[in-house]
Amino acid sequence: MPLKHSTTVFTALILSTLILLYSYSTLLSGFSLKFPQSQKPQSTARFFSPPHCNLFKGRWELYPNRKPSYDDTCQFHRNAWNCLRNKRERMGIINSWEWVPHNCSLDRIDPIRFLRMMRNKNIGFVGDSLNENFLVSFLCILRVADPGAKKWKRKGVWRGAYFPKYNVTVAYHRAVLLAKFEWESKQSDQEALKGIYRVDVDVPANDWVNITKFYNVIVFNTGHWWGPHKFPKETPLVFYKRGQPIIPPLEILDGLEVVLKNMISYIEKEVPSNTLKFWRMQSPRHFYGGEWNQNGSCLFDEPLEQTQLDLWFDPRNNGVNKEARQLNYLIHKALEGTSIQLLDLTHLSEYRADAHPAVWLGKKDAVAIWGQDCMHWCLPGVPDTWVDILSELIHHHFDNMSKR
Repeated sequence: MPLKHSTTVFTALILSTLILLYSYSTLLSGFSLKFPQSQKPQSTARFFSPPHCNLFKGRWELYPNRKPSYDDTCQFHRNAWNCLRNKRERMGIINSWEWVPHNCSLDRIDPIRFLRMMRNKNIGFVGDSLNENFLVSFLCILRVADPGAKKWKRKGVWRGAYFPKYNVTVAYHRAVLLAKFEWESKQSDQEALKGIYRVDVDVPANDWVNITKFYNVIVFNTGHWWGPHKFPKETPLVFYKRGQPIIPPLEILDGLEVVLKNMISYIEKEVPSNTLKFWRMQSPRHFYGGEWNQNGSCLFDEPLEQTQLDLWFDPRNNGVNKEARQLNYLIHKALEGTSIQLLDLTHLSEYRADAHPAVWLGKKDAVAIWGQDCMHWCLPGVPDTWVDILSELIHHHFDNMSKR
């Protein structure tokens, strides 16, 4: 009898234990189903978030096996920037440098994925020839995703491409001051004047005034024409507002500030609020030993060091390449409080004194006439990194829009 009683007790204990274990596991299962969303393990998928990843600050690293995304046969090339065709030296090394942002990574653009995302949308560039330099890089990268890409040009100042497979247009509108300006021949007795360039600070240039509703993404810039090398004293800029000369006359950088204020106001009013708007900050020049017309050159074999940048570009040093930071200050101030995002490509580009066309311009007498080109960039080259960054920002924007 005692044995039978012990067996019964033991069996009951076993059953009780099994019931408790089952209940506990069920309870845990219930908790896992109700686990707070914010505490769930995070996906390993990479989502770029600009507030936590500054793509504009970083360093250039050399990867000898890195190759460009296109070659000299791209139909969108502009001859003076086609450094492969023009046999520019060290193009392999120039394109082996990769921009590595601090504390995050930057993927190279996937043209197919990008154009799929941009299906039935359009991208516009408005500004000077550095935005055209940017555009050509973009087109040459994207063309691999659509063999039917069509080149087009209008009135000598619009150029771009249409990608029929995705119904996407990517184009450039030349407007070097953004505001309307035109030549007026000499109308006074001032012997020093050959004439003036009239700038209507409150009137957008004709080449972009009617395109504000067409694009889903627009990249603006101005800057390289705002200096005495473009408008010397004998052919100055004269600023007008509401059809009348501004009195007293404005110096050139004061005029820039007024133009920026008016053009940004126009953009804020006329460009739809759901259009993604960027302002590309200045692309630095790398003239060494003098200006472009004073035998300035850029025959460098490698990027500048971090410690050299202020010596080259800080306006306090009054060097020939000071304009980028000088103008960026005015542009940054003008854009504060607006819906226009900064595309601040200046710093990463300051390093790349080695990546300009220099003397390899594709024409026999080009250097003798124009000097070395230490302002525009070789293609393929630095603007390809600009494209990687811009595409990342565009992806981020439209990804966020799709989640709303």
